[in-house]
Amino acid sequence: MIKFAPEGLPFIAGAAAVTVAVLAALRNWIAFIPFVITLFMFYFFRDPERATPVDAGAVISPADGRILLVTEVKEEEFIGKEVRKISIFMSPLNVHVNRAPYDGEVVSVKHTPGSFKKAFLDEASLHNDNIAMVLRTTKGDILLRQIAGSIARRAVCRVKPGDALKQGQRYGIIKFSSRVDIYLPLSAKVIVKPEDKVLSGETVIARWDEGAAK
Repeated sequence: MIKFAPEGLPFIAGAAAVTVAVLAALRNWIAFIPFVITLFMFYFFRDPERATPVDAGAVISPADGRILLVTEVKEEEFIGKEVRKISIFMSPLNVHVNRAPYDGEVVSVKHTPGSFKKAFLDEASLHNDNIAMVLRTTKGDILLRQIAGSIARRAVCRVKPGDALKQGQRYGIIKFSSRVDIYLPLSAKVIVKPEDKVLSGETVIARWDEGAAK
């Protein structure tokens, strides 16, 4: 059975209602337009099950999409040290439900208002509207940043400080095209590269160095 993200139900219901109203009022081909939009809403807000690998040494992708960037940066605001950063771009055709990359406890969730530049641009990571969530793990803190794009105007983080997350567990969604940046401790060895395609909850994007601990 196909599942849908609950955040998408108002969009699906609204598009379906417009389709029915246009069909009832006009009874012609114009109803085809909202009907196609309704089908797209069903497609966009799909939330398929994923087979998360049982692997304590793996970091799993938090988002579907295309790897934009793999680099090292100093993350000042939440972690305060050098980290590995992976940026993932989600097109409107990707599943937009986000999942935890590793087991851990949520220690902070912060929404920062901002602009709505195209999500694949470098400056989107710094200036776009976003929600930052810090996940405390046995390997160190992981920062996950859900970034709104030029079409996406809202990210949703379903968790709060104190919540425990399991690897592969759903924790949020971004509506329409968008981006997720993940910041990992230097003990994580990144195994993806720009232009690679990844699946949330399934694709291994990094591996912990043997013996790495917080």
